[in-house]
Order: sequence, then C-alpha cells, then structure tokens
Amino acid sequence: MENRNNITEFILLGLSQKKEIEILCFLLFLLCYIAILTGNLLVMISIACSHLINQPMYFFLSFLSLADLCYTSTVTPKLIIDLLAEEKVISYNGCMTQLFTMHFFGGIEVFILTGMAYDRYVAICQPLHYTLIMSRWKCDAMIAASCFGGFLHSFGQFLLAIFLPYCGPNEIDHFFCDVYPLLKLACADTSRIGLLVVANSGLMGLVTFVVLLVSYAVILYTVRSYSAENRHKALSTCSSHITVVVLFFAPLLFIYIRPATTLPEDKVFALFYTVIAPMLNPLIYTLRNMEMKNAIRRLWSRVTGSKDTN
Repeated sequence: MENRNNITEFILLGLSQKKEIEILCFLLFLLCYIAILTGNLLVMISIACSHLINQPMYFFLSFLSLADLCYTSTVTPKLIIDLLAEEKVISYNGCMTQLFTMHFFGGIEVFILTGMAYDRYVAICQPLHYTLIMSRWKCDAMIAASCFGGFLHSFGQFLLAIFLPYCGPNEIDHFFCDVYPLLKLACADTSRIGLLVVANSGLMGLVTFVVLLVSYAVILYTVRSYSAENRHKALSTCSSHITVVVLFFAPLLFIYIRPATTLPEDKVFALFYTVIAPMLNPLIYTLRNMEMKNAIRRLWSRVTGSKDTN
C-alpha cells in the first residue's frame, strides 16, 4: 500500500506519437463527439416529448442513449484534449475515477441491452402477456437493476486496480485508464488479479452476449410462423438490436475475454465501443424505425413552429 503512493500521476501514450496524425485524429474525434452528443440527445428528447416514452422498447432506448452519452463522455473529451497536448497526463485519482465511471456506465449499457432483448422476446414470443409482463414499474425496476449491476461491476474493477502497488514506470500505453494497462505497471504479481478481471469483465460479457444471441435465435425461430408483414416488422426491429449488440460486444470481448495482456490492436478495438458504437447507435435505431422518424419530425416541427411564433 505504501509503494502505491510513489505514483501521483500517469502519462497516457495515446493513439499516436506523430503530431500530424494527432491533429487529424483531433478533428475526426471532435466531429464524432459532436455527432454522439447530437444523435443521443435527439433520441432522448424525441422519445421524452412523445407518446413513445410509454412503450417499453423506447423507454429502454432513451436510457441506452443516456448511458451511451455518459459512457463516451468518460473517455472521449479527455482523448480529444490530449491529442493537442504536449504531455498527456492524468492524476492518480483522475485515473481511478475514469476507470470506475467508464466501467459503471459500460456495465449499465450491457444490462440495458439485455433488458431490450428481453422486451423483444416477450413482445414477439408472448404477445398476449406483453402489457402485463412489461409494465412500467417492471421497466423501472429493470433500469434500477441495470444501474446496480453496473455499480457492482465497476466497483469490482475499481477495487482490483486501487489496491495494486504502483512504483514506476507510470506510462500507460493507451488513451484512457483501464485495468489491463494498469496491471502492467503494478510492481506485484498480478496473475491472480488478471483472472479476476477476466471473470468480472470477460466472462460477464461473454455470458451476456451468448444469452442475447440465444434470445434472438428464439425470436427468429418464432417469427417464421408470422405473416410476411408482421415478420418483416419484427425482423426490422430485431436487426437493429442485433447490430448494436455485435458492434458493442465483439471488440469488448476481444479485449477482456483473453488473459490479462495488452496488444497494440487494443486501442483500435477500444475506439469501437467507446466512440464508434455510441455514435452509430442513434442512426441504427432511427434510420429503419418509422416511429422514431415521426417522433423526430414532430419535435422538429414543434421547435421550428415555436420559432415562427416568436
């Protein structure tokens, strides 16, 4: 515990050491973050200001957008600022805070995606009992459970990292603080802790991913007996969910399901679930969803109408 105080700050090596590439990345990720803010806020406001908030699927979608917004905000603003900085420094407390909040909101997102899959399963496989099973208080309880599950997951990661002794060097070969890069800096045997990280992140992610795939397989099997129109509607909704799940879980599992090692490719894969997925999710859920399109149009008409009145 005493050795840990030898490190008061960490240096993030970032995405690249070349200034030209850093400037290009700065412009790219600044645009990405603006798109993330705009897209997810638009989804949240459109749902909150329409009747869609009373439907469980869109109720969960609004919280998924909020989780996406909070999740990427734990990493992306710091990444953008560091791309123009001479030294990419983060304090020890800041590093541990970033680690906790990132896994907290990431865990919430995992559980919300699970709740959305359950909602689709009930809607398609048990339509007669849908309103009874997916009542508002049950939806609220599922969101609360997602937050609690995210807290337990992140608190576990936080405890594993904060009790490690760090006595130098202090360079993290990543663009944010995460458990695996920190394990490399610890001046202690981290083999057992590495297994706990795999169990807490990798195994949890793998089990959730398998459960989601099985649930969607059951849904796809069920819709075979539907009429062509109803089958198309069900498949259109499920295809959006499956795309989001694969986009989020595939890079996440690549990093966390293996033993506690870091690879150069980790930075690229981490960009997918910290920046790319939160940016694409609003597009995926709105482009093929007529109800979301209509809600956005009504919101736009309300905003432009109020301007005209003024």
